[in-house]
Amino acid sequence: MDNQNVLFAFGLTLFAGLATGIGSALAFFTKRTNIKFLSVALGFSAGVMIYVSMIEIFYKAKISLQADLGVRAGYWATVGGFFAGILLIGIIDKVIPAFENPHEIHKVEEIENTSKVNDTQKLMRMGMFTALAIAVHNFPEGFATFLSAIKNPTLGISIAVAIAIHNIPEGISVSIPIYYATNSRKKAFWYSFASGLAEPVGALVGYFILFYFLSDVLFGIVFSAVAGIMVYISLDELLPAAQKYGKHHLSIYGLVLGMAVMAFSLLLFV
Repeated sequence: MDNQNVLFAFGLTLFAGLATGIGSALAFFTKRTNIKFLSVALGFSAGVMIYVSMIEIFYKAKISLQADLGVRAGYWATVGGFFAGILLIGIIDKVIPAFENPHEIHKVEEIENTSKVNDTQKLMRMGMFTALAIAVHNFPEGFATFLSAIKNPTLGISIAVAIAIHNIPEGISVSIPIYYATNSRKKAFWYSFASGLAEPVGALVGYFILFYFLSDVLFGIVFSAVAGIMVYISLDELLPAAQKYGKHHLSIYGLVLGMAVMAFSLLLFV
């Protein structure tokens, strides 16, 4: 595994994870946030991730597995890995059911209307739990970004950008309740920022696993699982959040645009 490629892949993962810090900063100006733009951006992110998962990542996993296991067994292994990835991220969601929507953006107006003295502890708890939930979800995302960039740097860039876009509202969802609980922008920013560090941690774990155990078969299975994880995240989190913060068609326009941009970027390197 080329060291330069590893550093590049890790850098992309770090970039995607630290996008939560952008959300943290934007949270302090949420009254001026363009919700329609957010809806389109989340739909765009979902479109990129769904297209690249189903068209590129799944296909590459199948080719890798069929080369070693044969056409029939390789295809079965690819499909099995895909749904194993969905099952993994689904279990993560099930284990922490109280935080099913980490993309929830707590409106400043609603938080301002709560009794600030009595609800301070509740708001702090909300922010901390949201940060924990986001960290858990970001871990496999970091692994997915890193693995994709190792195999195909161009693909890794596209995935990193898509994940960075959807990490921005995650940062907002952590920082707003903590800010109103502590009245400290610094604490709100750093808690939110820290939740995004799970992405590069996922990349580091992925690197050490891959370094010692990587084979074509393992790569194919993990890559197909990554495709499943990304499709689940898109359907379970990104699209519902996109539709919540804008009209239904805005999220779909973003989705189609994301797919088109991803398709065009892949065509450029054929």
